Amino acid sequence: MRIGELATKAGVDVQTVRYYEREGLIDPPSRTASGYRNYGPAHLERMQFIRHCRSLDMPLADVKRLIALSSDKGVSCDEVNGMVRTHLERVCAKRAALELLEKQLAGLNAQCESGHRVADCGILQELIHAARGEACACHPTQTVGMRSETITRRH
Repeated sequence: MRIGELATKAGVDVQTVRYYEREGLIDPPSRTASGYRNYGPAHLERMQFIRHCRSLDMPLADVKRLIALSSDKGVSCDEVNGMVRTHLERVCAKRAALELLEKQLAGLNAQCESGHRVADCGILQELIHAARGEACACHPTQTVGMRSETITRRH
């Protein structure tokens, strides 16, 4: 199959197929007499493997390592388990960061009451305070250097 057909079947863009090929995630395809790439079922399976890993938000470096490990059936799966465990830790940290972001945005959003002019917008005022290095509703403490301290807003 040609690159466009592979891309369609794999649910990716043609540029993605080319990128994965350049990065060594999929093997180079054979070429037809006229020079067109000729992909086979193994390429489609590999593309689907990559897409599945990416749907789990795995970095491409990890996907590449998983592909390498999958080709040696005799090795222990401890490395695979370790990679997934490390990724799970990253996901948990990202979730915690997103929960903090949610709280910060909710605090910022609470500063706005409908019907005001932009000049009186609580959200913009908070963002301006933060730009000046002052505490704001979304960041009640500011990080200065390597320590965190509470900054009192001056009115």
